[in-house]
Amino acid sequence: MKSTKLLLKIICLITVAALVSFALCACVETVDEDEEEQQTAVSEKSETEDQPTVNIPEGKTPYAVIDIKDYGIITVKLDYKSAPITVSNFITLAESKFYDGLTFHRIMEGFMMQGGDPKGNGTGGSDKNIKGEFSANGVKNDLSHTRGAISMARATPYDSASSQFFIVQKDEVADSLDGLYACFGYVTEGIEVVDKVCETAKPTDNNGTIPKENQPVINSITIEYK
Repeated sequence: MKSTKLLLKIICLITVAALVSFALCACVETVDEDEEEQQTAVSEKSETEDQPTVNIPEGKTPYAVIDIKDYGIITVKLDYKSAPITVSNFITLAESKFYDGLTFHRIMEGFMMQGGDPKGNGTGGSDKNIKGEFSANGVKNDLSHTRGAISMARATPYDSASSQFFIVQKDEVADSLDGLYACFGYVTEGIEVVDKVCETAKPTDNNGTIPKENQPVINSITIEYK
């Protein structure tokens, strides 16, 4: 009789212990899910916070007018829908006159012309880096780097673009750039200026390096809405 009572007590204790253990596991899982949701929210916030934004007038499209000393004017239609962060950053810099007086420091005929570096050697930028808006970085952007495309230069990190941009001269380079760089518009007028800059450049190496004294100067970049 005593052994039966003892056995019943042991069974009761085991049952209670199992229930407590199950309850603890359930609580831990719930906490983990909550923490995961919080971490996801923080991650999403970190990707979007402090990124430049501009208000595009309703029904209007932004155009960048790039005036290059001794060469002429290049007009670029900016695609805010495809690359809102990139376009906002470019417009913000242009309207603050950041680009005025800077140069194109890297030029490769048959490829592109790159500028917008305050140091003039490929190592400079503004005081802000922006999120790379291209597929390799998890951002949908269907714009292709065909002739006349404008895109952001960057270092190895995907989110390292700042102020440097480049304009594509030839279609043939699209396959090597699409999905890896943030294209954000196309030349609508002045593609012959792009050709002239690229064809007359005299780089000192195979990377398109242009001596400081020979770098084409950006008189100004202004933004118009049409």
